Amino acid sequence: MQKLEKGLEVIRELSASTSWPGTVTPMPADANGEEGFWPAGFSSGAVNASIRYQRNDLMILLADVPSSTAAVFTTNLCCAAPVMVSKANLEKTSGMVRAVICNSGNANAATGEKGMDDAQAMADAVASDFGLKPEEVVVASTGVIGQLLPMEKVIGGISSLPLVLQRESCLDAAVAIMTTDTFPKFFTLDVELSGGKCRLGGIAKGSGMISPNMATMLAFLTTDAKISPDLLKLALEQANRSSFNAITVDGDTSTNDMAMIMASGFGLEILSETEDYRLFTDALEALMTFLAKLIVIDGEGATKLVGITVEGAVDHREAELAARTIAQSSLVKTAIHGEDANWGRIIAAAGRSGASFRQEDLELHFNGLCILKPGLIAEFSEEDAAKVMAEKSYGINLKIGNGPGKATIWTCDLSKEYVEINGSYRS
Repeated sequence: MQKLEKGLEVIRELSASTSWPGTVTPMPADANGEEGFWPAGFSSGAVNASIRYQRNDLMILLADVPSSTAAVFTTNLCCAAPVMVSKANLEKTSGMVRAVICNSGNANAATGEKGMDDAQAMADAVASDFGLKPEEVVVASTGVIGQLLPMEKVIGGISSLPLVLQRESCLDAAVAIMTTDTFPKFFTLDVELSGGKCRLGGIAKGSGMISPNMATMLAFLTTDAKISPDLLKLALEQANRSSFNAITVDGDTSTNDMAMIMASGFGLEILSETEDYRLFTDALEALMTFLAKLIVIDGEGATKLVGITVEGAVDHREAELAARTIAQSSLVKTAIHGEDANWGRIIAAAGRSGASFRQEDLELHFNGLCILKPGLIAEFSEEDAAKVMAEKSYGINLKIGNGPGKATIWTCDLSKEYVEINGSYRS
């Protein structure tokens, strides 16, 4: 209950401070709106299979009909068995899927052929209990790497899932995918299109091992829009670049990263190269960015959410290169935690990033407060800088030239608690 209350408070605060697109209406943070949380055509459920935790640790997200589905996966070469099974199933069905099954507590990664068999067995069990085809099931796992799943418990848990499905709330499912997360992450919104409203809703998890090259650790998104799998994948990949791919907690890319979206087709049709497609993609990006920020806020031991923006670069790629290097610097992150305006660490990180610039051109601001002027002139009030850095969320802006390149990466501070959490993760 404490985790839920914390989550609701964080979600409300972030929603209130977010600049939503004009066509977007965010829904209440209690995940129990008048029409329920999930868009039309979806339900979810969760049970405690006792895989590792004494709480819900196995969940299903179910579509009423075969639904257009798109996903992005980890680029880690040591990808987990469920990632490989899910990729194969999406290819077999040409992106028309009915369900995603996910467990927490065990990543089913680095588990060899037995791990592949177990991931497939999860899909087979869902298909059997819900009357689906095995290839219509996406499989996901998160938790400890290198351990086999307790399959008797997993299969027993799957058999109980048909009894706990609900459309009104996502909370049980959002809790079931958590590992070291301190609160469940979820949100839903409506977007106004030419023919009426379209709903998007989703849940996510992530706290540590966050430096995705595709998405966050896990994110499951839904919409009632009628849209082809190919167009949905294009929208997902476009929205992903500035949301889940623009966050870092600790610089580690998971073996199990996955972000997927399912479209039930129960609502408005969206076609390519239309204004409705642009509005839909903007709304999807807003939802994914919101969930991505929740992950950074919940970074293991984190107390700050900081946006690192680099502008004036030769191109967007170099801007992202510099911003990501700054955001992942342990020295920068510890300075953020200590509320120390140590600007030298920031420009040093930019200097080793591979982005091209002249140090004499650098200009640095913290929430509009000028820290460094061109010519390497640092004339600022340490007291004013400390006030900015004492805030729970703020922005660091580094201008490195006069080019068109600009990028923002969201990061958090690095605290003693991060070391404590990860020093005993398997125990």
